[in-house]
Amino acid sequence: MSHLLAVDKIKILQNGNVTSPIGFSAGGLHCGIRKKKYDLGWLYSAQPATATGVYTTNLFQAAPLQVTQKSIANGQSLQAIIVNSGIANACTGEQGVTNAYEMRELIAKKLDIAIDDAAVASTGLIGEQLPMEKIRSGIERINPQDNSQANHFETAILTTDTKEKKVAVAFEIDGKVVTIGGAAKGSGMINPNMATMLGFITTDANVSQESLEQALKQHTSQSFNMITVDGDTSTNDMVLVLANGMAENRLLHQCHPEWDIFLEGLYIVCEVLAKEIARDGEGATKLVEVHVEGAVTDEAAQVVAKKIISSNLVKTAIHGSDPNWGRIITAIGYSGQILNPNEVCISLGVIDVVRNGMQVIFGEEAAKAYLSKDTITIHTKVGHGEGEAIAWGCDLSYEYVRINASYRT
Repeated sequence: MSHLLAVDKIKILQNGNVTSPIGFSAGGLHCGIRKKKYDLGWLYSAQPATATGVYTTNLFQAAPLQVTQKSIANGQSLQAIIVNSGIANACTGEQGVTNAYEMRELIAKKLDIAIDDAAVASTGLIGEQLPMEKIRSGIERINPQDNSQANHFETAILTTDTKEKKVAVAFEIDGKVVTIGGAAKGSGMINPNMATMLGFITTDANVSQESLEQALKQHTSQSFNMITVDGDTSTNDMVLVLANGMAENRLLHQCHPEWDIFLEGLYIVCEVLAKEIARDGEGATKLVEVHVEGAVTDEAAQVVAKKIISSNLVKTAIHGSDPNWGRIITAIGYSGQILNPNEVCISLGVIDVVRNGMQVIFGEEAAKAYLSKDTITIHTKVGHGEGEAIAWGCDLSYEYVRINASYRT
């Protein structure tokens, strides 16, 4: 599960964002869905971009996802995405689907692009119909030449998030500078396969659609699908990748000699955005990173890591800076994976707390001090296999309960 094959050739751009790649613009505005905050965002490519996406596994898949999947299926390309926050347009029946199709048609007409080259995304309250008059008015005000500001897009897609999430990287392929940028939202109801999060990744690389699709699926399983905030999987969300080819490199695919560089750049963008979502969990005060090694397979290690990071007892112990390793070993034990309890080792940062299934004498105060930091790493070894995985999450605080007790009201 190594992701460091080409990392020395990749530069993370200072203040990089979803518009860092050539040919992309984005913006956002307030159209009236929410009281004051920006609530309508748009992303545009100067030319049609090869596109692919991954989507929630929740059976109640929201209308925008249905429309976006059809757009990509019809042409395997996108040129624009329209996103609203405040209302999810989920569980809204035929009217909701009609509204999502109208949003697609409106943004396509406004930007003078093919209808099938437009995608739709929504996030917010489930069950309410979109205020289409406000959305129509908002889309009419979009002008990529006049009001293109990436930070407005990053703000417009947020719900209970406390901050924007963005990243961009650059590297050379075929002697051309290639850039990958991204923006995301997500704070609560995060337990992907996918969850309440939206991820938008752009690149000016020239990439085959099949290879782009395989790369996104591979990286999603090791990044966005390895985060959790509260164990709930939402109705709406997705990650989309658009590659417009404007860097003018030779077509990238698995047999290209520099494919690994592109693959690593895409992974870095996915991982950074995933970690930012986990760090910004509703009411969260700490980012928690769980490393699992020694499993029989990578897939088994992923299950163990997700069980640890999803455990409310582990999350509350971390919030209270309580080095209660018993909660961690319990989560490992009910993961359902093949392991020998007598070989399990656990450490909090560099502090060993369990070796071969039994407690190690450790300094309680030192462990509490470590768990008081804003970034916590839990290392676990569950055997002698080659399987390994990393998962990300956050602590579970009193503030999380307060936010979600009044989300609708």
